[in-house]
Amino acid sequence: MVILKSSYGILSVLVGLLAFKATIVDSFDYGDAIDKTLLFFEAQRSGKLPVGQRVKWRGDSGLGDGYAQGVNLVGGYYDAGDHVKFGQPMAFSMTMLSWAAVDCRAELVSLNQMGHTLDAIKWGTDYFIKAHPQPYVLWGQVGDGVSDHYCWERPEDMTTPRTAYKLDPEHPGSDLAGETAAALAAASLAFKPYDSAYSSLLLVHAKQIFSFADRFRGFYDDSISSAKQFYTSSGYSDELLWAATWLYKATNDEYYLKYVVDNCVSLGGTGWAVKEFSWDNKYAGIQVLLTKVLLDGAGGAYTSTLQQYQAKADYFSCACLQKNDGYNVPMTPGGLLYLHEWNNMQYPASAAFLLAVYSDYLAKAKGVVKCPEGQLQPLDLLNFAKSQGDYILGKNPKSLSYVVGYGQNYPLHVHHRGASITSVSILKTAVGCVEGFETWYKRPEANPNVIYGALVGGPNANDEFSDDRTDYEQTEPTLSGTAPLVGLFSKLHSLPGNSAGPYTPEPSNPYHKPQGSYPQPATTPNPNQVSNGSKLDCSSRICSRDHQLMDHLQGDLLPSQGDNQDVSQKPITGLKLYFESLTGSLWGLTPTQDKNTYVLPEWIKVFEPGSECTFVYIQVVAKPRSQFKATINKGEILKFLYRVLMMTENKIFCNP
Repeated sequence: MVILKSSYGILSVLVGLLAFKATIVDSFDYGDAIDKTLLFFEAQRSGKLPVGQRVKWRGDSGLGDGYAQGVNLVGGYYDAGDHVKFGQPMAFSMTMLSWAAVDCRAELVSLNQMGHTLDAIKWGTDYFIKAHPQPYVLWGQVGDGVSDHYCWERPEDMTTPRTAYKLDPEHPGSDLAGETAAALAAASLAFKPYDSAYSSLLLVHAKQIFSFADRFRGFYDDSISSAKQFYTSSGYSDELLWAATWLYKATNDEYYLKYVVDNCVSLGGTGWAVKEFSWDNKYAGIQVLLTKVLLDGAGGAYTSTLQQYQAKADYFSCACLQKNDGYNVPMTPGGLLYLHEWNNMQYPASAAFLLAVYSDYLAKAKGVVKCPEGQLQPLDLLNFAKSQGDYILGKNPKSLSYVVGYGQNYPLHVHHRGASITSVSILKTAVGCVEGFETWYKRPEANPNVIYGALVGGPNANDEFSDDRTDYEQTEPTLSGTAPLVGLFSKLHSLPGNSAGPYTPEPSNPYHKPQGSYPQPATTPNPNQVSNGSKLDCSSRICSRDHQLMDHLQGDLLPSQGDNQDVSQKPITGLKLYFESLTGSLWGLTPTQDKNTYVLPEWIKVFEPGSECTFVYIQVVAKPRSQFKATINKGEILKFLYRVLMMTENKIFCNP
């Protein structure tokens, strides 16, 4: 690892994380809400947990998933308060997180949350890649809901069957496959600025899975019958359009745009006017995304059909804002959209996110929504989205935050197995299936583990809520309910009065991923300052799991500080780095068209005094070390020579 820094203090940016103090001036701290929400996804992780895991009460679990069927399905997410990995809601959740990473990129970068967002997405997409070993095979579920619900035990203690279920040409599932293709296509867009190779890999799988979904049509819960009583599919037509829409966004290939136009009637894209946007019903999302194509002026020959999609997007907006001539989404007396008794909170969360992004699309195009009961401005949509987000965070008749761990008053008896039983790091003996019910499920005390960021099922139609672990309709959180909050709270943070600065997340281990995955907020250049004469200090740090190798190399790999400490207070712009004789991977810098020349990541516009940038070079070779030369090409400001760690094949980058 190489660290560039200027004098007058060091601001830690190891592996791309910046920390700033911030004061949110509105009544709700949306930055804190985002950070808490992303912690929920860490609590739901299945598999071998990473070094940077922030939720410490969780441990490794599900390490044998798929092995009985001869496939590696370790990883992914548990769906809710249980331990089943349901593919359909998991894929929708990854699509929502990816949409947030794409459309709320500036907000997430400014809040220092893009790294955690990409981590959450990748934990899901890595699993989907494993679940897609052949073009026309997709493993869609691990675990059985019925047997799983007979037990109340921590994921680390699981004794229930971990049966895996797959889709193939003889057992199709266009809905599940379509949603997975959409998730991978959306994720490819999210990763494209930061990891182009991974982005391309995701797109390959997305295209293949979409082809599978379209060619071999059928309901996934007919092929995976154990999913039917938990996540029954209402149809697969919307998922086919949804996947094609995201593939068009990811590829700009007219084939996919033509698909959604040619199939607009047969698959219901321009026929269905809906009041719900959820893991099961994507029509409103499709209609908003395709309206953006129209608003961007890219409709071309497809303009008339895209206008029909826009009409349905407007219907959804009018219905949510109660301007649809009586055909509106029901609401509670306290102002919450209310569609279903079971886990209703997921519906206002997803609707609010969709309205927030639609508001942004309309505002940029100077568009409006024409409703039967009046015209809506983009800000009307955003304000309504804010009303839903604020209700979720505590502006409701109960003055209760339905996001666990946010604020001072939130549910304490969450219907969640892992959160309700003392952590395996403290209670090391296994908790059995029946023992869990008798000792932990029925206990009146609060859960021993706070599952930060979990959006519970929420209140009933009259805004009443029971903080009762046995009331799974109201106190159980889900992936698909929580995922839209990242984008929603990001958009709300951008409202006037919420731009005080980046949120400072809780400390975490910054070494679990190369810096290139962790974007940093851009710094606004000061036109009154010049960069000529500025100098940089270069230092390096060795990281290896091989302590003998570290002892051998530590002495001569750390560069001499020397004259590099004599630096100016002026910022540096246009910084270029030149490297010779590199044969390994360089993370955290952007290559240019000039040979051996790199620049800082695009989000670092100016290298300010007191700032620090870290980049990593990892080489897999037999010999122990090598050299390369780095030149800062800004009026020949400074040249320096240093050595970097050469890693053997089984060594990894880690926290020293």
